[in-house]
Amino acid sequence: MAAVAGASAVLRGLLRRRLSVYRAPRLSSRPMSAESKKQDTLDSYETLKVERVREKVLHVELNRPEKRNAMNAAFWREMVECFNKIAQDPECRAVVVSGAGKMFSSGIDLMEMGSVFMMMEGDDTARKSWNLRKKIREYQETFTVLEKCSKPVIAAVHGACIGGGVNLVSACDIRYCTQDAWFQVKEVDIGLAADVGVLQRLPHAIGSRSLVNELAFTARKMMAPEAQSSGLVSRVFQDKEAMMQSAFDLAVEIASKSPVAVQGTKINLLYSRDHPVPDALKYMAAWNMSMLQTEDILKSAQAAIEKKTPKELVFSKL
Repeated sequence: MAAVAGASAVLRGLLRRRLSVYRAPRLSSRPMSAESKKQDTLDSYETLKVERVREKVLHVELNRPEKRNAMNAAFWREMVECFNKIAQDPECRAVVVSGAGKMFSSGIDLMEMGSVFMMMEGDDTARKSWNLRKKIREYQETFTVLEKCSKPVIAAVHGACIGGGVNLVSACDIRYCTQDAWFQVKEVDIGLAADVGVLQRLPHAIGSRSLVNELAFTARKMMAPEAQSSGLVSRVFQDKEAMMQSAFDLAVEIASKSPVAVQGTKINLLYSRDHPVPDALKYMAAWNMSMLQTEDILKSAQAAIEKKTPKELVFSKL
């Protein structure tokens, strides 16, 4: 016990010495300049609208309201382009995804996409199958890219979330919805097994495999109260305005934390989901053997000593 107490005292002394040298930068109270605020429609997309709605927070809106945000060929390509750019954007630390118009998404655009799969090129069955597998893998990446992006992604769902929409939100880190929202794993009704992620991710999002099976086998609707009680969404709101406000506030809260800590947390949560505990612990140890050396820990410790909140700190870009 004496050895432990002595070691603790040494560590406290080292931390105090480092903190006495370190001084956290002051947080500027100046509002965002017109330059930094250029409410980027950051890139121009056919099916998405991307804006920097708060400092370090991006809003990605599915933007085909006249088509109920149905997912056409451009959408499957643009989501990958969009989130690959977001992953590399040091000015972004959290993302909110929502749908324009009367609903989140009606799923795949059957009118446009049907021919993509029914008229697959190839001289024989093997070659057609090879090309079809390649296309399916490309479409799987449309939602996998949400997980690969180390920035936390918050889904804000209103109205219907059907088929591809459920595939999308199941790949997000946090899910909110309005009280009129409903979810439907629709694929069996159009004669196929869902193949872009929902069958793989939904069992991790919902605590009951029996319920997941029921939803996937029957294509029945899951209304907002059941979505919340099952764990698919963490909060339900009266209307879209209240939901979006809370989703942006949550994103701002996340963005105020150390990006080293937040992004490392997301990466390790996903790794732990897909690996046994002993393997995940080894991965965590390897991860933090370098990340624990970040200056963000000193800034946070300094703030705690000075009774400041994380929102008063400025963390370096990542």
